[in-house]
Amino acid sequence: MHERDTEALYHVAAEFLNREAGRQSMITVTRAHLSDDRKSGIIYISVFPDTAEASAVHFANRNRTEFSKFFEKRVRGMQVPQVEFVIDEGEKARRRLDELTK
Repeated sequence: MHERDTEALYHVAAEFLNREAGRQSMITVTRAHLSDDRKSGIIYISVFPDTAEASAVHFANRNRTEFSKFFEKRVRGMQVPQVEFVIDEGEKARRRLDELTK
């Protein structure tokens, strides 16, 4: 059940950012984490180009209220978690390693 709820958070966040974010950068949801009580979550994102990371995270976190409304319409029977959008540093490191090994 917890895994299903985490997947729902991941997919809804991806859909929301795809619809709402501007086209100056590409924001990709890489993973999501939901607390055991399902009251809070972290949505990890990667941003291209890297120079747009700060503005993308600021945009996503500034629009959390709209995200909550969007989530509520998309996912029935699940309490809307309080979320925070953060850069996925692990994904960023993996991309950097890929660049170095090519």
